[in-house]
Parts: sequence; structure tokens; C-alpha cells
Amino acid sequence: MHLSKVFKLLLIPLLVTPLLVNAQGVKYATKEDIAAAVNAVPCKVEERLEGVKNQFLVAGAKAEDIKVEKFDKDKISNVVVHKKGNTDETVIIGAHYDRSDSGCGVVDNWTGIIVMTQIYKVLAPMTTNKSYIFVAFDKEEDGLRGSGQMVKAMTPEQIGKTCSMINFDSFGQAAPMSLRSVSSSKLLDLAKEIGKEGGLKFTDVEIPGASADSASFKNKKIAAITLSGLAGDWQSILHTSNDKIAKVNIDSVYIGYRFGLVFTSKVDVAGCKDFS
Repeated sequence: MHLSKVFKLLLIPLLVTPLLVNAQGVKYATKEDIAAAVNAVPCKVEERLEGVKNQFLVAGAKAEDIKVEKFDKDKISNVVVHKKGNTDETVIIGAHYDRSDSGCGVVDNWTGIIVMTQIYKVLAPMTTNKSYIFVAFDKEEDGLRGSGQMVKAMTPEQIGKTCSMINFDSFGQAAPMSLRSVSSSKLLDLAKEIGKEGGLKFTDVEIPGASADSASFKNKKIAAITLSGLAGDWQSILHTSNDKIAKVNIDSVYIGYRFGLVFTSKVDVAGCKDFS
């Protein structure tokens, strides 16, 4: 299905989602907003952390609310922003900001950073049921070390209050899909339900040897999912010199953002353990 058609089908579910339909004065990102944010990608490794912080600032976060949590003798730097809800039940929303040694790291994974920060922009001024932790993970490309260290540092109480983890990784090629091996079955069911409501056949795929930051949480019995927007030829782009702005289909990123927003809003109104 052509991406422009998918976008039209997803318009209605975005508007009727319970959390979002009651939002007054909330400004959703346009495709032009998403394109501008993607084009702001910092290709240099040493500039990516500040680039992430800037995206949170643009999305409305205060500088003092943007924390850098360091692990492994300061070799790992996760960028973290909290959003308090009506309860202490928590949803972690993540995307990794590091890149491989080749290319600019736009598809993998500046697009995920943009989806995450744009969802933050919508949720931040709203009254939500759940509390949220938005995390830009470091060192995903080096064995999921950023997400792994975050989970390792969580107390049993924090793990108990964490309802789910939603990870955004690599958009810009196709309609929303998921990596099955690192995603919990009930969250996959929710994604498929949303796809069905929007007339989209949501697919989950198995990629031998592939992993993503949601695995760190799933391994700790926290319901988790990785949402993506890759096509069958993803290997010609990811971890190669082809991972650059010219290879990004903005429709895919925009649809990923809208799908992610609907997905998050449904998790917000669900029971904390509905997806365990």
C-alpha cells in the first residue's frame, strides 16, 4: 500500500483515540515539521548528544528537565526527560541516538529520535494517566549497552511500576512494523489492532541476529515493543554509507510518528499490567 494512502487511513484513529480527542490546544507535528527535524540530523558522532538535547528543547522541554545519565565510568550517556502523570504507573519511551561507523545514521536512528521527541511534544502539556520516561539511549550499536545499563540500575520497585516500554528504531522506508523477537505478544496485538482500525496491515518480522533496545526491558519481564518503518531492502541502508538524508522517505517517518502517538495514547488508558 502506498504510504500516502496509509497516512489518510491513519487520520481517523488519531482523532478518536480517547486521550487525544480530549486534548485542547495541542499542536500536532506536520509532515513539514518532521522533515525539518530529520534534516537537522548531526552526522558527527560527537554532536549527536547535543542534537538530541536540542530536539527536546524544540519540543518544549526546559533545559533543567533534560538529564544526562552516565554509566560505565561515563562511557555511556543516556538523555532522559520525565513527564509526570496522574499515577506513578510508568511507560518508558525510547530511541537510540548513537549510530554505526558508516553513514550519517539518519534512518538508524535519528528518525526514531524525531518520532520520540515529537510524541513528547504532544504529551508534555497534557494530563496523562501514566507517568513517562523519555530516553535517548547511547551505545545501542555496541550491544544495547545504554538500555541495558538503565534496566540494570532500576530498583525492583521501579520495575514493578513500569507498565511497558515503547522503542522507536529506524523509520523512513515503509509503513509501521515491528521486530517480533524483541517485542511482547500483547503489545504486538495492540499494534495490529491499531493497524486494522486504520486499514493498515501491521506486520511483525523476524530478522535473525537482529536486536533492539526493547530487548533489554523484555528480558526483565517488562512488556516492550520496537516499532520501526523498514522495508525489505533495509540491509542496503542500515550500517552502510547509504544511511543518509536522501534515503529517508518522510512519509514513513510521519506515519510512524502518528502511529506511535496513537499507540502510546492507547497504552496510557490501558491497565498497567494489560500487556504483561
